[in-house]
Amino acid sequence: MAYRRTVTGELLLVALVEMAPGAVEAGRRYEDAVLDLLDRHGGAVERRLQSTDGTSEVHVIRFRDRAGYESFMVDPDRLALRERAGDAAPTTRVLEVRDR
Repeated sequence: MAYRRTVTGELLLVALVEMAPGAVEAGRRYEDAVLDLLDRHGGAVERRLQSTDGTSEVHVIRFRDRAGYESFMVDPDRLALRERAGDAAPTTRVLEVRDR
């Protein structure tokens, strides 16, 4: 079995996304829009998985460096999307991980 090694300075994240009750479609649209912003910060989605019931997602995201992740988190467009989503915004837990 081959493993991919993280390049020095890269940041690998797993995001566990829970859609708000009754707002699965709105949450999915929000995630689509937010994930489209990653490229401008040196980030990319490596995998996007959906639970069989459609209420959760798992994203594997890689950034060239931590600064890219930090700039993504304060991106005015991302913050505006979050504000517009309101109660329909998903809840996300982010884990910093590494390849083995």
